[in-house]
Amino acid sequence: MMLAVYNSLRYPQFDRLELDTEIEYTFQARQALKPIKHGDIAPDFIFEKDNTRWQQFYNGVETHGPVLLNQLLNKTLVLAFYSSSWQNHGLSLLKQLNEIYPKINANDANLLVISAEKERRLEKIAWDNNLSMNFYIDNTNDIAEKFGIYSEHDPVWNRFSGIDINVPLLATYVIATYGRVLYDHVEWDFSGSFPSNNIITSVK
Repeated sequence: MMLAVYNSLRYPQFDRLELDTEIEYTFQARQALKPIKHGDIAPDFIFEKDNTRWQQFYNGVETHGPVLLNQLLNKTLVLAFYSSSWQNHGLSLLKQLNEIYPKINANDANLLVISAEKERRLEKIAWDNNLSMNFYIDNTNDIAEKFGIYSEHDPVWNRFSGIDINVPLLATYVIATYGRVLYDHVEWDFSGSFPSNNIITSVK
């Protein structure tokens, strides 16, 4: 009898109807990244003439000339997506692009790098590495999302350690004047070398 009293004090009675059996789940739809590939028609995208969206460098020095969109888009375009959040991988991409830019230009093509953010450190990167290229700031990632290399529903930190913000995958495309993708290279695991020769061949 004493044991029964002790247990009743230790474990007080309660009405099972008071239990909240509903468990709230937050469902997050995942939309896997599906990058545009060779042979596809490039999605429609618009470059704004707003000077705050452009950064131009020549031999490491930032220039401030007019943005000539007609000259940019009326030639085969090498379009690369970059973010400083990729750190050394991103820097390697810029160096490789800068190295092949003279050959791109010699084949009557243009090079444009789309950056996920505008930041002061890009000026130092350009100066330290003697970069000659144009950057367009796609701070809302609209263009990257159209190319299938960015999605709020499949953030890159699900795939790569060391990335704490959602940014586009490092990717490079060669796009013909009539809109077809002539070549694509998307960095999924950084296991291979940068395909400089393939890009030049596609430009030709």
